[in-house]
Amino acid sequence: MSNERPRAVPTVQIDNPRLRVTLWRFAPGASTGFHRHEFDYCVVPLTTGRLRIEEGGETREADLTAGHPYYRNAGVEHDVINATAAEFAFVDIELKEPADTSPRPLS
Repeated sequence: MSNERPRAVPTVQIDNPRLRVTLWRFAPGASTGFHRHEFDYCVVPLTTGRLRIEEGGETREADLTAGHPYYRNAGVEHDVINATAAEFAFVDIELKEPADTSPRPLS
């Protein structure tokens, strides 16, 4: 029997030069697979549940609440696993480049 976890299902909803928005759906026990975040990002949970995070040789659990987002800087390397007995889903918003904040004429 294989020890490999089922994979979470990503659906890219927006992808442009400034940001990428991805809906992630996890069956119970499903994982993203180990990956690195190349951009700053915000996660908005759509459901309430517990995720197991494998990062830097350590494992921790995080309780997430629907509608309560969190933010992390680029460079995070981890695997995210659904530790809830039901489906878990979140939206991942990656900030690919900063907004242009240079002054503009009012005309």
